Amino acid sequence: MVYLGVIASVLGLAKIHARYIGHYVLHSTDPYRLVWTLAYMAMLVIATYGAGLPDLAKTRRQAVTSSIGAPLAAAFGISFIQLLAGDALLPRFVVFGSAALLIPWNIACVAVSHSGRAQGERRDRVLVVAADGEALALRDELEARPERPAVLVASMRSEDAASDAPRIKPLCERVLADRATVVVLDRSALAEPSIVSQAASLHEAGLRVRPLRLFYGEWLGKLPMSELERASLLFDIREVHGTRYARVKRLADVAIALGGLLVFVMAVPLVAIGDVVANRGPLFYRQERIGKNGRRFQILKFRTMRPVANAILTTQWTSENDPRVTPFGRFLRKTHLDEVPQVVNILRGHLSVVGPRPEQPHYV
Repeated sequence: MVYLGVIASVLGLAKIHARYIGHYVLHSTDPYRLVWTLAYMAMLVIATYGAGLPDLAKTRRQAVTSSIGAPLAAAFGISFIQLLAGDALLPRFVVFGSAALLIPWNIACVAVSHSGRAQGERRDRVLVVAADGEALALRDELEARPERPAVLVASMRSEDAASDAPRIKPLCERVLADRATVVVLDRSALAEPSIVSQAASLHEAGLRVRPLRLFYGEWLGKLPMSELERASLLFDIREVHGTRYARVKRLADVAIALGGLLVFVMAVPLVAIGDVVANRGPLFYRQERIGKNGRRFQILKFRTMRPVANAILTTQWTSENDPRVTPFGRFLRKTHLDEVPQVVNILRGHLSVVGPRPEQPHYV
């Protein structure tokens, strides 16, 4: 469709210009004009192919950008050649007119391509090489509400898909028999060289091959518990495994907290006045929290709720439109001014500017 659009737009406008505007015969009056018309079509085809139209544009923005950029690049390219030649090799009506026509045409072709791809994905036929329990679990997941609809058409155990003879390929034969479009391999299948070899040949033939973990992520938006190990959590933590990083991070915390301390000092009288008007009670609120390495500390905030009889606020979580929050307290929460006193905790090493939220002991 894309390339037929190029041919139709250029030849059609060239015919219109020859007959109604220039009053000449395209193929006989000026044979070179026909040659340059064909050359311009070739430039448009090359530019369109280079821009990845229609199938490589994944987002709407990419589709519009590529659809505009490809014909304009060819139009400016032929214009530059005309400038160097010092001759109007092609009428501007044909050059820029065809570029203008091809922009909406290219966008339409991208839309058709994406529609066809989406329909193809809805028809994904999955063959899984996994243990029986894992195959049943995957079937149930696909029958529920997957992010990318697919159907499990067949399952094989690793020992059935493997083969000692090079010419015997049970996995490939099963894929052809069930017309599968996606092959999924669990960890035991990936550890079998003959299965991986068959999967590689299927991949070269155009079938999609996924490890079970990646298939779950792409089609179901989750991870299978069977594919997770405790070892997967042993990634490096820069503050623990990078000694210089920990020192630089602490210096940055102190520097930022010192700047925040000025804001804190200036905020104290303003918050105190606001408390007198619409938030009567203690200026500060303290609560025990659990920090790094299980260290207990008192977190400091400007109080935003009505104090209870013993001057300690309840430990239940705040809900939306919580009646315990005072009018001035809502303003402090909305502007995050209630968090400013925590610069004191940062200076004392209880908190970091960037880090996990410390929680109350009973939640921890």
